[in-house]
Amino acid sequence: MNKRKLQQVVTGVATTDGAGVELVRVIGQPALMDLDPFLLLDAFRSDNPDDYIAGFPPHPHRGFETVTYLLNGRMRHKDNAGNEGVIEAGGVQWMTAGKGIVHSEMPEQQDGLLEGFQLWINLPGSHKMVEPSYQEHDQSQIPVEERPATRIRVISGETSKGTTGPVSQPLTDPLYLDVSLELAGSFIESLPTDHTAFVYVINGSLNIPDENDDGQVVTRDQLAVLGAGDSVELTAGDEAARFLLIAGKPLNENIARGGPFVMNTEAEIQQAFSDYKSGNF
Repeated sequence: MNKRKLQQVVTGVATTDGAGVELVRVIGQPALMDLDPFLLLDAFRSDNPDDYIAGFPPHPHRGFETVTYLLNGRMRHKDNAGNEGVIEAGGVQWMTAGKGIVHSEMPEQQDGLLEGFQLWINLPGSHKMVEPSYQEHDQSQIPVEERPATRIRVISGETSKGTTGPVSQPLTDPLYLDVSLELAGSFIESLPTDHTAFVYVINGSLNIPDENDDGQVVTRDQLAVLGAGDSVELTAGDEAARFLLIAGKPLNENIARGGPFVMNTEAEIQQAFSDYKSGNF
């Protein structure tokens, strides 16, 4: 096995979005603007409702997918096509915005705590204008794989042991794992050689081999970009660790950004703004 080495460590930066929601931006900040096919990763975690209760009032998207995964709390979703629902703790909503959707994401208190992530995944130019769609799964629908000292929630993709997540997206073939690792435990997993891959530490710390074959410690709210290879080996530090392991097939296409729109050209961005203002979403 050709183990992937740590290539870059990025620390999330505090910011606000929506109607003033406090969050940590990990991808989509100056140190890491994107990681093809991943466009943005936000982490939110607070027991102070004032940090998040205003939520994300109606806003548009076009040209990519949003993945909302909650660890604690609830998020009510509603869009301009009449779809409405609640993402519960442990659940995931995988939304393909496609040609355009206007939606709101409003937190609902549950024991005063909200914690989770939103990941943006790009769509190829040939599919940016597809019809919007959803893949939504609650906690009971996400399989859990048990290994020695390790617990893995498989949201998308397939592990080396054959556990398959409920979300399917052949365009980027994503792997999305939520891994809990006991004190000093090790986790080894195979990865497609052509996939971009990263690790985001939720709690605790991980030791990840670097280019010098020395272990580098990556801690809470840090993201580790992994280099080339067909597998990864991660070891928990002096406490238990929980982390996301995410990988996806890069699109190798030009990225044009315009706020909530991600297309291939600036002309397409301007068309998206025009369509939105004209009510053509």
